[in-house]
Amino acid sequence: MTGELTGRTVAILAADGVEEVELVEPREAVERAGATTTLLSLSTGEIQAMNGDIKPAGTYPVDQAVADVSAADFDALILPGGTVNPDKLRLDQAAVGFVRDFFASGKPVGVICHGPVTLIEADVARGRTLTSYPSIRTDLRNAGATVVDQEVVTDQGLVSSRNPDDLPAFCAKIVEEFAEGKHPVHHG
Repeated sequence: MTGELTGRTVAILAADGVEEVELVEPREAVERAGATTTLLSLSTGEIQAMNGDIKPAGTYPVDQAVADVSAADFDALILPGGTVNPDKLRLDQAAVGFVRDFFASGKPVGVICHGPVTLIEADVARGRTLTSYPSIRTDLRNAGATVVDQEVVTDQGLVSSRNPDDLPAFCAKIVEEFAEGKHPVHHG
């Protein structure tokens, strides 16, 4: 089925160090389903993507700085991984506030690999069930989340996956959840 996301606007929030395949494949999946995507970052210009965290990959033009937009401007959010990317995002008040506002709105969010680091900083992992890259699972538990080791996990509009091998399942599930739209707001 195509066109499930026609008329929907999806924000992708990423910074330098984003894992390239985790940026590109989910963006292509939601665009194929009809969504318009906007790449947000800490500033305008370009971000440097990586392969396997250590090999420079492509650069990607940023559509808007996260400080210049609101969660109200978008229907869904994708948070790709890469180790350095969420570490940069968590230090930026505008990025953390945007993620917090997105969760407060009940709109669907897809997060993969190291992406949940930003959820921890925004204090929106509490009471949620999700998965992640193994190295941050203790951090998620300490932040009040229930962590499981599965290819893709869905919890009230929050879709999470562990690593790039999970991308086929992740991409299919975010299209499905983004098409469903808003979920009841979770209070952790």
